[in-house]
Amino acid sequence: MSRVCEITGKKVMVGNNVSHSKRRTKRRFYPNLFTKKFYLPEEDRWVSIKVSGAGLRLINKVGVSEALRRAKEKGFIKNY
Repeated sequence: MSRVCEITGKKVMVGNNVSHSKRRTKRRFYPNLFTKKFYLPEEDRWVSIKVSGAGLRLINKVGVSEALRRAKEKGFIKNY
């Protein structure tokens, strides 16, 4: 599975490791991802979502169903 948040769309970024001598080598910055299960009371079922820390805060703020609706509108998630 890819390392992409299904709520916010955060994904891996590329940058450089910079040593003391300023020599640069490529590295990857990974998002802070968790696989969490959420209960949808409207549909009476559990859904498993790969979500970042920022996505968890968004879910706490607006609710699971609203966060999933926004993610579907923006194209981060196809179906849940």
